[in-house]
Amino acid sequence: MERANWGFTPSHQSGRARRGTIQTPHGQIQTPAFIPVGTKAAVKSLLPETVGELGAQAVLANAYHLYLQPGSALIDQAGGVAKFMNWNGPTFTDSGGFQVLSLGAGFKKTLAMDPGEYHSDEVIAPDKLRLAHVDDDGVTFKSHLDGSMHRFTPEISMQVQHQIGADIMMAFDELTTLMNSRDYQEIALERTRKWAERCIAEHQRLTIERVGKPYQALFGVIQGAQYEDLRRKASQDLAEMDFDGFGIGGAIDKSALGEIVSWVTDELPEDKPRHLLGIGEPDDIFNAVESGADTFDCVAPSRNARTSAVFGATGRFNLLVSANKSNFNPIDENCGCYTCANYSRAYLNHLFKSKEIAAATLATIHNLHFTVKLVDRIRESLSDGTYQEYRDDFLARYYPAN
Repeated sequence: MERANWGFTPSHQSGRARRGTIQTPHGQIQTPAFIPVGTKAAVKSLLPETVGELGAQAVLANAYHLYLQPGSALIDQAGGVAKFMNWNGPTFTDSGGFQVLSLGAGFKKTLAMDPGEYHSDEVIAPDKLRLAHVDDDGVTFKSHLDGSMHRFTPEISMQVQHQIGADIMMAFDELTTLMNSRDYQEIALERTRKWAERCIAEHQRLTIERVGKPYQALFGVIQGAQYEDLRRKASQDLAEMDFDGFGIGGAIDKSALGEIVSWVTDELPEDKPRHLLGIGEPDDIFNAVESGADTFDCVAPSRNARTSAVFGATGRFNLLVSANKSNFNPIDENCGCYTCANYSRAYLNHLFKSKEIAAATLATIHNLHFTVKLVDRIRESLSDGTYQEYRDDFLARYYPAN
């Protein structure tokens, strides 16, 4: 199958950490790279043009949400998600599996709870009803918007993602949690392996059928929770398949993130990119890079910003605290973003207290700039051999109590 304008070239390596270039039909991504999340074809509170001005190289949209609203067929008619949202660069989509299963179990944001808290494979949030049901063929789920019933199979996920038109898509997988039993993890892993084969077959069929469309790369998603043998097996199984790259998914215990990602990347080919799904805190970013991840996405910069939590050189803090009411300094005097160059903490404190929409916009500008520039500096340090010094200095300042 012809893969026009697609490829990955590693260029610098230090241990598992590496620098490289992903070539897509809509431009290059210099790795490591942080990919902002534009769930519904928009990074919340920002214009797409602003996201680009902040240095983001690509954005990730969500197949589940765009399938429900406005519909993947409409996005296809618009010429794909990049054109639809006026984004001038590469795009990713995840398969929708996370949202189908996490929202279906009543957990809106994460499934990485304390594994000692629950012991049933029917994991449900307290006081919630199960809205998603998994079988060997796919998942039947109820829309969180209007209660209507829908079904995703590997084939439907591929059809939806081809219509959305992202440069990089994720195979449909079964998301498990840290609370599922070992037996169920094994069942889900085998189900995900079979779904991966079906995703490849449907992806190849659609690529031929949709002649004239830019090539869309397909990444296999590796599950296995906290079990080393399952993570390695999943990596080996998917590495033998005709994927363009790999996503590392599932609920991961933060304290073991680096170790788990290392198990996976040890088993994957060097000439294909690896995307770690859903991480964005600075320590997690360093762990991801050192473990061999090339790209990663997270809603943390924009979600934190909407609650007035911002990133500074000496750690995260809240603009709403009383000390900022009369503080006329910027969030970070050495930042250089538009917000820090023009607005004080006192003004931002006022905007948040007044519930002004501009509060989220200005705080998100800062947080996204902070995160993108952090990864830019990591990438540069891998090239010039100063990575460890940069990491140690940054983490000592950002987490001074540790």
